[in-house]
Formats: sequence, structure tokens, C-alpha cells
Amino acid sequence: MSHTRRISITGSVLLLAVVLATPITAKPGNGGGGGGGGGGGSPSVAVVSLGDSYISGEAGRWAGNSLTNSGNRGGTDRAAYRKKGQWYYDASLVYLQGTDSDGCHRSDVADIHSTGQNVASINLACSGAVTANIPRASQGGQSQKGWAPQADQLAAVSGSTDIAMVVLSIGGNDLGFSDIILDCVTEWFTSPSWWENHCNGEQQDNVDARMPAAMNGVRNAIDEIKAVMAARGDSDYRLVLRSYASPIPRGSENRYPESGWSRWDDGGCPTWNEDANWARDSLVPQIAANLAVVASEKGVEFLDMQDALEDHEVCSIHAGHGPGNNGAGAEWVRWVNTGWNQGEAQESAHPNAYGQRQAGACLGAMFAAGPGNYSCTSPAGATPESVTLVPT
Repeated sequence: MSHTRRISITGSVLLLAVVLATPITAKPGNGGGGGGGGGGGSPSVAVVSLGDSYISGEAGRWAGNSLTNSGNRGGTDRAAYRKKGQWYYDASLVYLQGTDSDGCHRSDVADIHSTGQNVASINLACSGAVTANIPRASQGGQSQKGWAPQADQLAAVSGSTDIAMVVLSIGGNDLGFSDIILDCVTEWFTSPSWWENHCNGEQQDNVDARMPAAMNGVRNAIDEIKAVMAARGDSDYRLVLRSYASPIPRGSENRYPESGWSRWDDGGCPTWNEDANWARDSLVPQIAANLAVVASEKGVEFLDMQDALEDHEVCSIHAGHGPGNNGAGAEWVRWVNTGWNQGEAQESAHPNAYGQRQAGACLGAMFAAGPGNYSCTSPAGATPESVTLVPT
């Protein structure tokens, strides 16, 4: 196997988050809205998602990982199709509303479209979003990739829609997730096994320094969502703040040796065990804890997803390459771009189609359970819809 030592990582929220959405031709702010089908319910009743790549649907193109570089990539590439004996690839089959080209990557199986509830679903999130992309433009909010600030998009769709729940995932990019993953991968590539350099010390300092501003941004985003809903006279809705799931396992739960190229060439998870342990057991819980405090302060519901992908992460000893049996036994996270010609680097380390279906099932279970704070997990070997929701 070729040892392609290429580090190609761009985009957003790369580390530490089926019913097709109806595409639109105009972007909010220019006469359009964001829409989608839920479980066949009335289009006047909907659940809405706002935020970043962990909820927009980044990496939803992939149903598992495969080293096969041609055809349907071992059955994992949902954008692959065969015509007149040849294979073609069209990311717009998965990333809807033109977001295959603008990079927002709103997938057809994004969390909000995978709840299984009898409601319509609207996805306003965009890969790469920071907290400044949520507030209305009149309040200093910033547009992104040609889309109006997300609170303005929410206002545009709320007039004729009975919104039952708004789900927000934001803050990770304010903390510099892409910088973290790039640093950790770089340390693995450039440090020999007998002299291991690690990313966790420097990056922990960076996260600590950025956390107060990031959480203030989340607070402001929540206030802006509330203001939009209040302006339409709506108080009978649920507002949920969601945390992030760890995409990589602890070092002891990685099926590839710490040293040697298999962790890169075969696994797509090139990090030292010490950095993986830090990310899984320190960074992700720290972010979840801070988001939970903000949710409590603002009187909104909180969905803790920090353990949601456990035993299904990329390189987990409990999972493997390929699509599995409807996701059972498969990885639910897109690997870090291995240098093979599959997809885009910005999809790296995000929940894939299975991970998004699982997150959607968590939201669906929370929707059915009623208001409150919850955590969500799935057992090893489960299909994405097999979730355990626990009040917290």
C-alpha cells in the first residue's frame, strides 16, 4: 500500500457534532428559506436546526469508511451512482440546497431530518459556522458562504411554520477545533515514536483561553433565537442546546498500533494515544460541561452527546471499515482524509451518515420524551436508531 504522507485538513469542527430535504433555489435573505421533510407530517409543524458542521450534516455522504477508491467505495459512498457501465459521483445527491458547492454541507440525513418524528424538518446550519453567524444582521450577526445570518433565516421560515423545537449546535469553531486536529495530526507525523511530541498541552491552553468568549457567543446566540421567536409571538416551543460527540476513541480502544503507518493508511486516525485520551476524556467533557452551564443559565434544554459515538468512533476496536449491516459494526465517523481520492478534507472526523442518523434518533427520543436535560448513547454493535436516552 502506498504511504501517502499528506496532511490535508481544512474546514470546520473537525474534532472535538432517511427523508430527503426539499431543495430550494434561493438563499435566505434573498427571498428563500430552508426546508425539508421530516417523518411525513404537516409542513406547518417543524423542528429546526441551527449551528455548525456537527449538525449541518458534514460527512453525511459516507455510510462507513472503505479503502476501496473506485466504484461505490465499497458501498460507503452515497453520492456514487452507476450509469451505462460507468461510475459517477454527485455530492448534490447528499448535500442539498446547493450546499455541496458552497461548503455548508447540509446532508439529507442531517440530525434534524433523522428524528423519526411525524414533523417536518428545516436545516439552517452551515459547516464552519461560529457563534457570530447566528445573530440577526441587525444585531451584528455575520452572513456565511452566501447565506444570511442564521437567526434571520429562522425569522424567514418561522412566519408560516409552527416550530415545535429549535436545536442549536455551536461554539466548537470558536474554540478552534480545526487548529486542534491539525496540530495533533502534525505531531503524530513529525514526532518519532521514541520522542513523542503531543498537542494536548498547547491546545489545552488555547481552549482555556478561548472558552469564555466562545460561551459568551453561545449565550448571545440563544438570546437571538429567543428574540426571533418572541417577535413572532411564539413561546410554545422547545429550545435545545446540544454538545459534541468525540469522533476518536481512547488510545487503548484504537484497533491500530500507535506507531507505524497503519493508523494513518488504513485507519485514518493519526494521533498519539496521549492526545486521543486527552481529547476523549478531557476536551470533549470540558466543552460539554461549559455548554451545560450556559443552557442552565439561559433556561434552555441540554442534550449531552459527548458519549454518543462511543464504540463507533473511527478506528474503534468495536467497529470496522465498510458499511456494516445497516451501520451495525461500522464506523460512524468519517476518517481524517487519508490522501486517497475520496470526498473532501473538510468532511474529516465528523459523524458520517450513520452518526447523523444516530444523533437524529437521539433528538427524536428527546422530542418524544418531553422537556428536560438528557444524555444519549448507543451500545456497541447497534444500528444507528438504537439509542439510550437518559435524563440528567
